[in-house]
Amino acid sequence: MGKTLQERMVRKRRLEMLLSQIKPHPNPKAYLEQYTIPPETAAEILYLAAYTYNDIIGKTIVDLGCGTGRLAIGALLIGAREAFGIDIDKTAVLIAKASSRLLGVKDEANWIIGDITTLRGYFDTVLQNPPFGVQRRAADRKFLLKALEVGRTIYSVHKAGESNREFIKRFIEEHGGKVTAIFPLEIWIPPTFEFHTKRKHIVKVELYRIEGKEYVR
Repeated sequence: MGKTLQERMVRKRRLEMLLSQIKPHPNPKAYLEQYTIPPETAAEILYLAAYTYNDIIGKTIVDLGCGTGRLAIGALLIGAREAFGIDIDKTAVLIAKASSRLLGVKDEANWIIGDITTLRGYFDTVLQNPPFGVQRRAADRKFLLKALEVGRTIYSVHKAGESNREFIKRFIEEHGGKVTAIFPLEIWIPPTFEFHTKRKHIVKVELYRIEGKEYVR
């Protein structure tokens, strides 16, 4: 194992520790599927984007449906030039803002309370952990459409499964994007809502790397 790889592994564990300091939502809403992304999963996504594809360091980032900000703040911690986070939930955004101040990246972080459809602009990289559409059918499509509109490169987390994968790939291609890689991941979810009966639930997900419409053109 080379020194560079060893250093990255150490830095990744350090990033996980920093991201764990970001508080989860104190009162998440089931209909919005507000599950806080675990620090380990967030770090895995960020390190893939940063060191396999060079899509984070020195880039402008937007986190659609940012929640309490783990992906946007993590991107800044490993070298993004500027990050924007947008979420419809005011409480989540205020936690993200406070956490960016706590972790020393408040000057590069921009937080927006609002629906993602109101976002305008164009960004190097979109990061998102959208609703899976379990509580509200097709909720993830809205996020994919906005990501394709505003992002050059997109990293999007979706529930695993062959039929879901086929649909997402077809949907992205029909709307001008291109899937360049899919990575299997797991997300552990603590008991968050009344219908959660297990102490910890593991959800198999897939991370899609997507080239946006303008990139494909």
